Amino acid sequence: MDLTPITSDTEPERLVGADRVLAILAELARHPEGIGLDEMARAVTSNKATVHRALASLRRAGFAAQDGRGRYVLGDEFLRLAFAHHEARPEHERIRPVLQRLAVRYGETAHYAVLDGDAVVYRAKIDPPSGAVRLTSTVGGRNSAHSTAVGKLLLAYALPDDGAVERWVRARSLPRHTGHTITGARELARELRLIRDRGWALDDQENEPGVNCVAVPAFLASPTVPSGAVSVSAPAYRTPLSRLADEAAAIRRLVTR
Repeated sequence: MDLTPITSDTEPERLVGADRVLAILAELARHPEGIGLDEMARAVTSNKATVHRALASLRRAGFAAQDGRGRYVLGDEFLRLAFAHHEARPEHERIRPVLQRLAVRYGETAHYAVLDGDAVVYRAKIDPPSGAVRLTSTVGGRNSAHSTAVGKLLLAYALPDDGAVERWVRARSLPRHTGHTITGARELARELRLIRDRGWALDDQENEPGVNCVAVPAFLASPTVPSGAVSVSAPAYRTPLSRLADEAAAIRRLVTR
């Protein structure tokens, strides 16, 4: 890829090229097992020669690499920068001791997540010292906001009334992840009103079958606007939703103290 300074008459083309490289980088992140050149070209709807040149640039920067099978993966330099940035986030450092206490106290997995559009992004995750059940969530991973306790909690603050909820729902499609997932505007508005009233949110196997969750706000940068949400997630067979609801006030006190 040509990295020389651009001029105004070539700027639109350069913007397209930059967008293509970013799309390739994002696609690499979706394939930790690696992705072939043909598959990548189809994914970003570009010809193989163009994609190959973009991958070569990413490889020179250390942002991409090839495994033993010749498939492309994220490079070590990209991972180093990502982890260094993640570890340096102030909220990540501040919330980790809280998550550790929650994981030990309840023997379940604790998360810290932030809202990003119609999804939540997990910034931190702590498993209990023993007996952890593997969950699909990963640090840096995303889940739908409308189907998770952390997401609904943060949406309750971001969408202050029923009208805002209805406009938000109209602007997107809400996937149904399980038979319990809320996908309608009226139902979601009713749920968010309840969350605003009580100050915490529940996920009744709405995002993942067999997994319950309770979430509370984390006010790390403002006393009124949460920077993110803290949750305790548990297999339904071991920790019923009613127990998580009973512990919501105690969890919120632990997070805010």
